[in-house]
Amino acid sequence: MDTSEDLPNYIALQTVPERKFDILPGASADLTSVTFCVKEEDHTLGNSLRWAIMQNPQVDFCGYSIPHPSEAKMNIRIQTTEKSNAIDAMDKGIDDLKSVCQLMKAKFQQRCREGDYARID
Repeated sequence: MDTSEDLPNYIALQTVPERKFDILPGASADLTSVTFCVKEEDHTLGNSLRWAIMQNPQVDFCGYSIPHPSEAKMNIRIQTTEKSNAIDAMDKGIDDLKSVCQLMKAKFQQRCREGDYARID
């Protein structure tokens, strides 16, 4: 049986565009309202990142869209209170989502080691 160490890391093998994030025209001067274009992403990251960003009390609105199914890009709009800005909200959202994933992985690994799971036949 293969262990996770034997399997290639497919995430690491993906090529990341040089400019992964762009700020689209129309951002407010104080950056409290920004639409980001994130390349090579889709609903998988979009919905999770939107959820993480909306947990921030300084965020008034966050929504994402996939402009066209044949284009590998996602637009994510963030509007914040005057106490913050969309760039900081995006940065915090990415960090928070990463923390959620790390916690989920740790809990999963712990339960597997302990044999604390049910098999459904």
